[in-house]
Amino acid sequence: MDRFSAMRVFTRIVELGGFAKAADSLQLPRASVTILIKQLEAHLGVQLLQRTTRQVSPTLDGAAYYQRCVQLLTDLEETEAVFSTRRQNPRGTLSIDMPSGIGRLIVIPALPAFTARYPQIELEIGLNDRTVDLIREGVDCVLRGGPALDESLVARPLAMMDQLTLASPSYLERFGLPAALDDLNGHQMVEYVSSSTGKRFGLEFQVGNELREVNLPKVVAVNSADGYFAACEAGYGLIQAPYYHARRQLAQGTLVEVLPGHAPPNMALTAFYPPHRQLSQRVRVFIDWLVELCATPGTGLRR
Repeated sequence: MDRFSAMRVFTRIVELGGFAKAADSLQLPRASVTILIKQLEAHLGVQLLQRTTRQVSPTLDGAAYYQRCVQLLTDLEETEAVFSTRRQNPRGTLSIDMPSGIGRLIVIPALPAFTARYPQIELEIGLNDRTVDLIREGVDCVLRGGPALDESLVARPLAMMDQLTLASPSYLERFGLPAALDDLNGHQMVEYVSSSTGKRFGLEFQVGNELREVNLPKVVAVNSADGYFAACEAGYGLIQAPYYHARRQLAQGTLVEVLPGHAPPNMALTAFYPPHRQLSQRVRVFIDWLVELCATPGTGLRR
């Protein structure tokens, strides 16, 4: 039995919650995965996994062994990188997840520069706004806008994104252009609902050192960024969003900025990754590249 291979198989079963999923993830025959775990349990003399018809979960011994395996495998990867060309030329699959707008409008258009620099890294990119369980889903790194929701993850700040308040020309024809916050009486908004937490977001305005929250009547509530913009363009009310996501609509005239003197607070853009991936060379070079990208003028993160 190759114990390191068995450890890799075991950790993937724990993270994905099943033998079949782990086999598919590692591109191994399912029978081989089953045999490796049986050999590993026999070698250690303990039961590592509890199997039911619906799921596979670690025993108490299995949970403790999983933590040791994660650390050992991470140390092994880093040690090999130190004594090989992988440190200068990291290779392998890097799984990342980010909001659709960030991916479509900022990261993916710039990715050719990253893949040219690191041609042996293969990227798997998820585009969504939902909460991702990095360990269970095998994701190496996520990008998110707003405050951190999981303090167990390592956070790398990337940028503070400018935001603005928007409305469609058709909406402003019906409700008028507000010149001050007091003019918002009689207006309405599109409400954004977080798909991961269910939290509902109104409007926020920076007035000096004070943050003023404004909740207006609504006709439509949505749980995606694309739907948020579509509802605004359809004339359903005011929205607030990062500047990068609105540049095209502003240039085309389908959306108009309102109340520029009372902009919403900036939104943090942060990269998160599990502590055990902190030494991964693939994760490190990708996040360093993201820092460079976010500091590049013209990305739209800042006006």
